[in-house]
Amino acid sequence: MSDPIHIVVLPGDGIGPEVTASALQAMEAASRRFNVNLAWEEHAFGGAALDEAGVAFPEETRAACLSADAILLGAIGGPAWDSTTPSKRPEAGLLALRQALDAYANLRPVRVPDVLAHLSVLPPDRVGGTDMLVVRELTGGIYFGEPRQYSEEEAFDTMRYSASEVDRIARIAFEQARSRSGRVTSVDKANVLASSRLWRERVSRLHAEAYPDVSLDHMYVDNAAMQIVREPRAFDVVLTANLFGDILSDLASTLAGSLGVLPSASLGGFSPLFEPVHGSAPDIAGRGEANPVAAILSGAMLLESVDQHGAANLIRQAVDNILTRGIMTLDLSSNGVSTSEFTTRVCEAIAQADVVPSTT
Repeated sequence: MSDPIHIVVLPGDGIGPEVTASALQAMEAASRRFNVNLAWEEHAFGGAALDEAGVAFPEETRAACLSADAILLGAIGGPAWDSTTPSKRPEAGLLALRQALDAYANLRPVRVPDVLAHLSVLPPDRVGGTDMLVVRELTGGIYFGEPRQYSEEEAFDTMRYSASEVDRIARIAFEQARSRSGRVTSVDKANVLASSRLWRERVSRLHAEAYPDVSLDHMYVDNAAMQIVREPRAFDVVLTANLFGDILSDLASTLAGSLGVLPSASLGGFSPLFEPVHGSAPDIAGRGEANPVAAILSGAMLLESVDQHGAANLIRQAVDNILTRGIMTLDLSSNGVSTSEFTTRVCEAIAQADVVPSTT
């Protein structure tokens, strides 16, 4: 058996612990088929850490995350902590975690299998088969730019990017495209924003120098939003800045009909972070109604990040298998099964899959 892969698990709040448990079960089932040794430890984070330690991101959790091979996060937040000051809210812990990890690249795959196309806000024949990856710059741009100021009479923020920040996120997008359909759409607002003009220049230069084998198109953000709705299957990898990526990834997430099926990854200089796109959904916490697909697929992305591609693909195939058989959770079907039942079915599909165990 291989050396252990050290995973830090942050179950978080609301349905976070439930869906994280499902992801771990699926990861364990797939890892057994490939003789992969997973070793994980849980740490408090978000609202749970506020209740336990008085801070959303305790120092013990920080140290564990920085030394891990990868991190799996459930979900954080909820009305129980809404009345606290911004610096004490669970979301402050998430921003601090991303900064500590230098997690500058957010990857959000948006896949719409034909079996789920009827749930989309778009006609099934337009959205079925969509397979898009939004690569969003996560630690720069207007959310972090200085100076910024607020008063009752005036407020301003600064949208700032350096050439090196653009280069590193663009490189990830091009590398991702090489393993997919080989197409990158870089989204900006270069007709009016100086930061976007730099963005477009740097992306074009990197493409010409290092990735001429990848197709590159540029698109203004307003047109990109329209085209994602009009013809989502036309996109492969969407590369964009922090603000635009925030908006476009949320727009694209509606294509699948449920946030419960969408995973994400945040990559940077330290441990990669994986989490479902959905929130903590405290209204259904503990009722067995949470959709674990996004968390399970986040687990697959985690395994892929540590070069366990066989186990990752096995998880994805199992999820597709179960959904194709019409077995879904309550957010996808009025006859849906519980969180635990869906997870059990996925693990059974993993165990029964025709694979040859290996150590690669």
